[in-house]
Amino acid sequence: MKQEELQAIASQFKHPTGEKGIEMANMMNETNINMTHHSIQNLHIEEANTILELGHGNAGHVEFIFEQAENIKYYGLEMSELMFQEARQINRNYVSQKQAFFSIYDGNLIPFEENLFNKVFTVNTIYFWQEPEKLLSEIYRVLQPKGILCITFAEESFMKQLPFTQFEFELYSTEKAEILIEKTSFKIINKETLTEKVKSKTGELVDRAFTTFVLEK
Repeated sequence: MKQEELQAIASQFKHPTGEKGIEMANMMNETNINMTHHSIQNLHIEEANTILELGHGNAGHVEFIFEQAENIKYYGLEMSELMFQEARQINRNYVSQKQAFFSIYDGNLIPFEENLFNKVFTVNTIYFWQEPEKLLSEIYRVLQPKGILCITFAEESFMKQLPFTQFEFELYSTEKAEILIEKTSFKIINKETLTEKVKSKTGELVDRAFTTFVLEK
């Protein structure tokens, strides 16, 4: 594959646009669903929790969040206008019932007041954080005391096998992510690396290692 094609794929992962972006989002929702569910389960969502997700893609998984507990509110932030629209459309019932709220943001500043959320999570976005420490301190700010943040990502050992990740992606191993987190005020309360089978572009099953960090304010 040519360099420009690989760059275009990387760009769609970071910021889906156009028809290709919708295809990409559907594919990402499908291939990342185990990682997403693992992240959500590690939040231990309770009744009346207010939850924030950064980089929700098409948000096809939001129904699963509402299955976790009664009377919860979900807020989603996206950099992609297309994903914002798709997420609102897919979750229009939750939006109309004022249970789910979607907004666009710049990937750096979180447009909410302090101590608003009980739980925050993000799946496969860490590669695109422009200023990781700053974003983590923003998440810390909007979390309530004792609030939980889950960060889930595919391990560098797997990601670097994908040719397009040489563009736009900052890859992380567990160790590298831990060094980043230790620069913040968060406390690591759990970390877990699992391996799952995912389909490669050519249709064969390959092993993908992914890690979830559970952090407390």
